[in-house]
Amino acid sequence: MIETKRIKMYPASREQMEEIIALEPCEELKVAYSEMLEGCLQHIDEWEWYAMWNIELNNGTRVGDLCFKGLDSKGVVEIGYGILEEYQGQGYATEAVKAVTEWALQKNNVTAIEAETDVDNIISQKVLAKCGFIANGVIGEEGPRFVLTRG
Repeated sequence: MIETKRIKMYPASREQMEEIIALEPCEELKVAYSEMLEGCLQHIDEWEWYAMWNIELNNGTRVGDLCFKGLDSKGVVEIGYGILEEYQGQGYATEAVKAVTEWALQKNNVTAIEAETDVDNIISQKVLAKCGFIANGVIGEEGPRFVLTRG
């Protein structure tokens, strides 16, 4: 578990992920969460690099989630995140991304963290900038890619 002043984050269990998948109304997110669960089951010893992480207020209220998209052989991991609409604009995304990237970069096998955001998602791009990510000039499937390296 990773804790900050206002939030705590932890990898969801199989049961939690199955429940979230079952209740998720957005088909795109349902597919993404299902892929995360499949990655977890294929890489049990690396659960934290494939699982959906819950983002909760310290009182247990769920405000969003984030995920890593597997750790590659070069030590690069991609991060994704989302904050529920009613909690947006309160700094939770920045707080969560900063804390979890600091945690990840302390792992010996992690050399860099990447993120990709829609071209029009200026708010997410600002979150990444506040957390030290730099645009790397690559355009991915969803839009520009950003990188944060150790150092």
